[in-house]
Amino acid sequence: MENDNRRYKDATYEQFARIGKALSSPKRVELLDLLSQGERTVEVLAKEAGLTVANASQHLHVLHAARLVETEKEGLFVTYRIADETVSEFLLTLMGLAETRLAELEQITRLFLEGREGLEGIDRETLIERVNKGEVTVLDVRPVEEYSAGHIPGAISVPLKELEAHLSELSGDQEIVAYCRGPYCVLAIQAVEFLRARGLRALRLEDGIIEWRTHGFPVAYGEEGVD
Repeated sequence: MENDNRRYKDATYEQFARIGKALSSPKRVELLDLLSQGERTVEVLAKEAGLTVANASQHLHVLHAARLVETEKEGLFVTYRIADETVSEFLLTLMGLAETRLAELEQITRLFLEGREGLEGIDRETLIERVNKGEVTVLDVRPVEEYSAGHIPGAISVPLKELEAHLSELSGDQEIVAYCRGPYCVLAIQAVEFLRARGLRALRLEDGIIEWRTHGFPVAYGEEGVD
């Protein structure tokens, strides 16, 4: 009986450890974060994560083996997506735990933001109130595919690489709030710096769409529609 108990314990904890092993690579954590924004092909994921397609495929295979992501093949292309929303919630919990327990993370972030101006935050409730009153313009500076997969209601899709081309459409009389994939994404930081350098009033929302959804705020999909 004691041996049966031990085998049961060893077998169950081995399964728990599969998740930890799958996330033991920083690149796999990044890939999972990217997939939390929306489904992607291997080629797109490799480019976003700074990997070769072969390396990205290897990392994604590990995540798939741990049942954290799912795949769909269309012709020559394989598309990946997170298995379900609990995976994104787990990723947020992991990041929150790291923020609480690892002083190095705070130091890395502080050094990166040191000397950067105009990165004041705005809270979610205030943002929604000001959007409803028409007092701010909210820019989603992620790739358009991520915007379509889920965005803050009322936000305008202006990917960072297209921001300069749309500059003339932004009013200098209205404050702009930019957001991207969350507190560790640099796209919104770059957008705010770009806008402020051109005399526009801009702020960064640290939340990404995953944080926004997890806190119970409405999410819009496609070009319109709210969940």
